[in-house]
Amino acid sequence: MNRPSTQSIPGSGRVLLAGLALVVLSGCATTSGGTEANPEDPWEGFNRGVFAFNDTLDRYALKPVAQGYHFVTPDPVETGVGNFFSNLGEIRTTLNSLLQGKGANAGASTGRFLINSTVGVLGIFDVASHMDLTAREEDFGQTLAVWGVDSGPYLVLPFLGPSTVRDTGGLPVDFYTYPVTYVEDDTVRYSLTGLRLIDTRAGLLDQEDLIRGDRYSFIRDTWLQRRRFEVSDGELGEDPFASDGFDLEGTDFDDAFAE
Repeated sequence: MNRPSTQSIPGSGRVLLAGLALVVLSGCATTSGGTEANPEDPWEGFNRGVFAFNDTLDRYALKPVAQGYHFVTPDPVETGVGNFFSNLGEIRTTLNSLLQGKGANAGASTGRFLINSTVGVLGIFDVASHMDLTAREEDFGQTLAVWGVDSGPYLVLPFLGPSTVRDTGGLPVDFYTYPVTYVEDDTVRYSLTGLRLIDTRAGLLDQEDLIRGDRYSFIRDTWLQRRRFEVSDGELGEDPFASDGFDLEGTDFDDAFAE
């Protein structure tokens, strides 16, 4: 089933999810003896420990719930839930596009939000995409990059997964520019956040066979490559995760961690 990309909590970048789920799923913590050190990952020992912690949470908590959700939820409903949360992320994209001086992208994202929130019934239906109105997702980590802030070392966060020092610094802004944060009723806010996490994880269940070799290194290297692609707005060349043979998104690495 093709699903819309989530606005990360980047993950993930994305996603503060693209995001929570982006790597509440980080896989194996075993270091491959033949794996060469990555200069972008000077804290690998610490990161692998957090990676293993996230994997345990996913293996025994998040993945089973996501599997049950995926099993009982009809595909159109699951797609609509993903569309709803993705639409809320358009607000963050608009604000960060303006901060980066990307007026056209800000306009496209604003148009998507208005169309999908009205004609698309609160974003459940992605009408804007059918009108060929698209926008690049933007978060505050990308904004900091445009402002000249170096990415810093790779960092695996508890619960949140892959990040960098720069992207971690941008998370508070991403959090406060996501509408669910301002829902006053605690029960509703926590329920929406939980549903978003479970739906994101369920959308990744079919991706788990893509991981090869040392899973920590694979996820780290592909996440960093994907992040560079997002920050450069695709100027590095073809998105390696958009091809038919390797169809991943920023949040898709989470799944890999759940064998």
